[in-house]
Parts: sequence; C-alpha cells; structure tokens
Amino acid sequence: MLRLGQSHYDALRQHGEETYPHECCGVLLGRIDEADDTTRVVTSIARAGNTRTDSPQNRYNIDPKELVRIQREGRERGEDIIGFYHSHPDHPAQWSPTDLAEAHWFSCSYVITSVEKGKAVLTNAFELTGTDEGDKQLVGEKIEVV
Repeated sequence: MLRLGQSHYDALRQHGEETYPHECCGVLLGRIDEADDTTRVVTSIARAGNTRTDSPQNRYNIDPKELVRIQREGRERGEDIIGFYHSHPDHPAQWSPTDLAEAHWFSCSYVITSVEKGKAVLTNAFELTGTDEGDKQLVGEKIEVV
C-alpha cells in the first residue's frame, strides 16, 4: 500500500495539470512503515524535469544527475526513494508496456495520473514486483490518502 498526505496527492496531480499536454514526472520520498513492513509512506515529493524531447506527450525521462541529487537530498533528511510518479495526458491512469519496460526500481510504487483536457481525473498506483528484468510486473496497489 502507498500512504500519502492530501497535500502530496494534490501536488502530484497539479503537476500533471501544469505540464499538460506533456507528461510530468517526479519522485516519491519517504520510508517503509515499521508497523507492517509493506506500506510505503510518502513524506515528500520532488518534481523532476521531463527530459524527453522526442515525444514528451507520451513518454518521460528523469535525468540521472537530477535523480541522484533528489536521492542525496532525501537521504540528508532521512528519506529514501520509495516510488515515482508521472502523468498520462488524455490516456488512462494505467501502466503502458513502455512504463513497464522502463521501470527498474523493484519494490517501489509507480503512480500514474490521467490528465484529460488539462484536468487530473484519476490517480492509480502500481508496485514493481519481481526479482529481475525477466519476471518484473507492475501490480495494482492501494493508495491511502490521509
């Protein structure tokens, strides 16, 4: 399960609206809940720039240098990368074959917001499961907004 505050939920959806008709992207930072050892708890989000120039309306990429900076700054605050988010302009909040192919952070959440005509409509989460590239899967994950 992915747990995040209303302000973080609203912020990632707003990010998708602001970048429409292009995909937005960002990083979820936080920790694993010690009580159940399976719930990822978001304590902050970091917007990232979409560096895709060939098709930013249906693809995204986070510059590795930016990702390292976000990870370093998070660790300084005691946070780990627990997931990523991006938007799907005028497409469902469902992972695509490209999303699966480009997902590499196992046991992380991948959050997708459908943005229709500039308005965030639906937000879904998926956990990347498996042990390697050969058996990885994006599995539906419950979002708890608190």
